[in-house]
Amino acid sequence: MDRRIWVITGVSSGLGKALAELVMEQGDWVIGTFRQPEQVADFTAANAGRGSALQLDLTRPDQFLKVAQAVERDFGRIDVLVNNAGSGFAGAIEETTDAELRTIFETNFFGPIALTNAFLPLFRRQRSGHIIQLSSHGGVKAFPGFGGYNASKFALEGASEALAAEVAPLGIRVSIVEPGPFRTAFAGAGFGQAAQRLADYEPTAGAFRERMAQVHGRQEGDPAKAAEAIWQLSLQEKPPLRLPLGRIALASITSKIESLRQDVEASRDVASRAVFESVG
Repeated sequence: MDRRIWVITGVSSGLGKALAELVMEQGDWVIGTFRQPEQVADFTAANAGRGSALQLDLTRPDQFLKVAQAVERDFGRIDVLVNNAGSGFAGAIEETTDAELRTIFETNFFGPIALTNAFLPLFRRQRSGHIIQLSSHGGVKAFPGFGGYNASKFALEGASEALAAEVAPLGIRVSIVEPGPFRTAFAGAGFGQAAQRLADYEPTAGAFRERMAQVHGRQEGDPAKAAEAIWQLSLQEKPPLRLPLGRIALASITSKIESLRQDVEASRDVASRAVFESVG
């Protein structure tokens, strides 16, 4: 296989860093994105002949097209786009302000979709390529105290599922990766929390915040193994739409499927009657 060109957002740490290192070890070229210009220079210098970097802030819409244009100018194509960068946020729905909700959506939904759209003209001209969206098991099942984050990932999943059907006839593949808790900096110092805390939500949202703090650094997921799973996903001619990662992800997604099944079955008679009766 010829050397493939990857764009991976957020490669400074965690899963993004592990994936970038693995892809370069396998002989493909990585274009990593960073928020700070000094990180761009450091990555490019450290990976001469294997990769390069571009500056990208997912809350800066003016940068998306520039990144896509730079990739096309320098490489002429893109083979794999991995929308990995994102951020967490804890807080009950009522505790979460409009500004906080919009911020998490900018990073986890609007940014990845805008970057995808910036690259889609190149993907369409090629009639090939793979778009990999990093969602979460929290993009399938919601948890009390995680509603803003859940909503942003639910939105990413919905848009990506529709996109997959839209671009499949053009030879473009789309996959949604749904990790459970992985041992990264996700729940660390950069983990967002609602400024407002209401006593009534301490047993639910408050308990969730405490669990996140307790498990930080002890999560079950291994970023290196997740990177290997994504690498293998990229090699498949017909990859699955969704790829859960981790035992907790499997358990939570399975419980959501069962909950949906139970609700559908319980509502089947009512649902089937909520239609116009056929005439003649």
